[in-house]
Amino acid sequence: MSAPAPSDTAAACLAALEAALRDASPPALPAGRDTDLDEALRALTRRHGAAAVPLLERMATTAPAKEQRRAARRALYRLEQAGQRPVRAPGATAVRPVVAREAEHAVRAWLSGIDGSGSRAAWILFEGGLGGGLRLCSLILNDEAGIMDAAGGPIARKRLEAELRTLRESQKLPWVEVDGARACALVAQALALHEQLGTVPPPEFARWRKSFARGPAAARPPAAGEADPGLVQGSAGLLELAELGGWFLDPARVATEALALLQARESRLVVSEQIKAEREAAILDGVIEANFPSGARQRWAGRLREMADIFGMTSRADAAATARAAADALADAARPATAIPFVRALAARGLEMAAEVALGRARLDDVSRAPTRRARS
Repeated sequence: MSAPAPSDTAAACLAALEAALRDASPPALPAGRDTDLDEALRALTRRHGAAAVPLLERMATTAPAKEQRRAARRALYRLEQAGQRPVRAPGATAVRPVVAREAEHAVRAWLSGIDGSGSRAAWILFEGGLGGGLRLCSLILNDEAGIMDAAGGPIARKRLEAELRTLRESQKLPWVEVDGARACALVAQALALHEQLGTVPPPEFARWRKSFARGPAAARPPAAGEADPGLVQGSAGLLELAELGGWFLDPARVATEALALLQARESRLVVSEQIKAEREAAILDGVIEANFPSGARQRWAGRLREMADIFGMTSRADAAATARAAADALADAARPATAIPFVRALAARGLEMAAEVALGRARLDDVSRAPTRRARS
């Protein structure tokens, strides 16, 4: 069966390559897709075999575009695998290996927003390694437990773009593209958390660990700024945003207080509305004091800073500013957590969810904010 005819652009590339092969000149390649050049190089090596090696070696070292150099190295590798090698005169200068192993490195990355359990998804695209192909690493990172899930593997550029389109159309949380180094720093932070907790990432992460071995160190949390009082005062409104609809304290942690709140509301004792309000406020204060020690405050502040960045990248400057102000207020140890409206709203929503569970209107598993690893069949 004869080989299929190349596309128009690939045919033009092939003509330029064959002209350069005849007169030993640099090929004047037309602009086109990377796949067109690959198609032309495959046709060239099918037609000319080992005679194409000198041209390919020149392209592998002197071609003006990185992708052209990489494509030439792949073509040389295919010839070597087929047993077709150049004949060298005695004393000829050795050329570079036909496959130069470039260190694998992150070239692109995407992050989701953070859900109510402190988890977010990360896609990190790596390039390099043997063959110079692309690999997509898909992770779930949690700020309390570390790496929750890992998947991925080799991927073609066309498939990647299709996956990204599907992702944007199907996900409820926002996704933004970030620098690969930033995403790798988040993975380093998750690995440091595993070490601190004495736990290990899921076994699926093992094949990706080398990809992050030389990545950037975990970033230190930024120093807290001076929180804008007006923005802090309005910070409870952040929980009305769709992206933060799942943010509330884990109902399992406040079940006892939720029952006390229900009893206070349903009590037959005749008391004034002021006394009822004071009783509910006291229950809420107790929940906040129990659930917002220093570590939890820093964790929630980190979530707010990350979401502030996402709000900023999605053209919502007001939400970004409010989220940063609430984060600064949480990070300020001198400020009581009970005096931060965002925290009060967060705790109140957790109590309401726990009350719904106590009344049988919701299942605890459905509203739990505890981080859990994805079940695998």
